[in-house]
Amino acid sequence: MTDRFPALLRLTTLALALAVAGQVSAQGLRNTAQLASPPAAAAGVARTADFIVALVNSEPLTNNEVRLRVQRLEQQFSQQGRPMPPRAEIVRQVLDQLINERVQMQHATEVGIRVSDDDVNQAEQAVAAQNGLSVEEFRRRLNAEGVIDTNRLRADLRQQITLQRLREREVEGRVKVTEADIDDHIREQQGGGDLASLEMNLGHVLVAVPEGADAARVAELQARAQRVADRARAGEDFAALAREFSDSPERNNGGQFGLRPASRLPDLFVNATRTLANGGIAGPLRSGAGFHVLKVIEKRQAGLPDMVVTQTRARHILLVPTAQLSQAQAQEKLAAFRQQIVSGQARFEDLAREHSQDGSAATGGDLGWAAPGQFVPEFEQVMNAMRPGEVSQPLVSRFGVHLIRVEERRQNTLSQRDQREVVRNVVREKKVDEAFDLWMQDLRARAYVELREAPQL
Repeated sequence: MTDRFPALLRLTTLALALAVAGQVSAQGLRNTAQLASPPAAAAGVARTADFIVALVNSEPLTNNEVRLRVQRLEQQFSQQGRPMPPRAEIVRQVLDQLINERVQMQHATEVGIRVSDDDVNQAEQAVAAQNGLSVEEFRRRLNAEGVIDTNRLRADLRQQITLQRLREREVEGRVKVTEADIDDHIREQQGGGDLASLEMNLGHVLVAVPEGADAARVAELQARAQRVADRARAGEDFAALAREFSDSPERNNGGQFGLRPASRLPDLFVNATRTLANGGIAGPLRSGAGFHVLKVIEKRQAGLPDMVVTQTRARHILLVPTAQLSQAQAQEKLAAFRQQIVSGQARFEDLAREHSQDGSAATGGDLGWAAPGQFVPEFEQVMNAMRPGEVSQPLVSRFGVHLIRVEERRQNTLSQRDQREVVRNVVREKKVDEAFDLWMQDLRARAYVELREAPQL
């Protein structure tokens, strides 16, 4: 077995990463098509008569399902050379995970999530292509190693796709990351909660209140400031509002202070705007000078440490399967292109211009410089494993079938804006995980779970 093959199994047959500290990912895979039986490689482990260990909304969960999952986890720990947690702890967490998965799969059925055979075919082909194998070669390798049979692999893939679509529908689409969330994360990473590193550019409208104004005059000026705020929130041009209504010196500059440290802005302004995203409106706020309406033009955390990432410039040819061009035919066509390129009979750029079915065709398939996370995982995993100048085997992604050539790589320092986007992705993943845990707790609480006999392995 090649060095890459165990890594493949970690990615595809199960989400096997058991968190010893206390949780198992709810995105692990379980077969729903048939009862589990141990793989051939597990000879020597005594078979036990199957029986029900739990009922999940009246659907049985069997001892064999628990036993198979535990065996897979033990294989995973062995492949990685990691110490095994106590067997009792593994069994407890596996049972809990399987119950959670069963609850999710039942909910997916209720909300109408379906995974077609074509979806499973594409996933299986993508896994095989990532390892430079055809589907038939990939199946033979699995069977030869006694890891998992084809039916179970396909059942696992189908469930993995279902659970991911359920997560996207119920959780991921509802998570939002604000500029304030990014600022808070950066401050946490820098070890402080103060505003020393925050920079802001605020738009400002001041409706001045003359000294000694009576209550009626104050109320009139407050109403004027409120109208300005309402119009700004309705989307009117803030700079035009500032030039028309503001009594502050910045009016001629569209009301903008310019980007400056938060420490150089009044505390009243900072406290009112620090949690707002760019474009947010605050006010009217009262001070000794009058009533203020503020707009967040730009906000960023200064002092981010330099972040160096490995960027890749690659080309690709994309063929999108249709009724006239099956996925298998697209793979065959790209395999023929690859042979022409490798043998020097054709240039990658020319074939991309002529055949690729995306916007990069005009530039010979050039995708430009890409940072980690820019492409879908199934594409990026293959690209990252390639050397400059290397041409991949046909690769299946959710967008179609690709042929990739890596042009070059470089180390690059990200701009402040790009760094904030990296932080945004980190914060989003954290919020998604937190939201998923809460959603799963609620879903589990609404399910009927009856524990029967303890699992026997």
